[in-house]
Amino acid sequence: MVTPLKKHTIVKKHTATFKRHQSDRYKTVKESWRKPKGIDNRVRRRFKGQIAMPKIGYGNNKLTRHLMPSGFKKFVVANIAELNLLLMHN
Repeated sequence: MVTPLKKHTIVKKHTATFKRHQSDRYKTVKESWRKPKGIDNRVRRRFKGQIAMPKIGYGNNKLTRHLMPSGFKKFVVANIAELNLLLMHN
């Protein structure tokens, strides 16, 4: 069994998807995130008890970003040259 050289613990800061404000109220408002832009909007003004907005602090660690639980990164091999490249790096 192949194991990675260093096993970093993967920490996900925010696993739930960010839903659009009032998407649960109206059928025409889809769930995909859009930043609220209204002047009186509670979510944009970050009132207590409202849904969270995406921000830079929710980003994952640079070392563990795109890592699979096994500790390796996913790599699609299209031809023999790329396979040789993989063998040279490991």
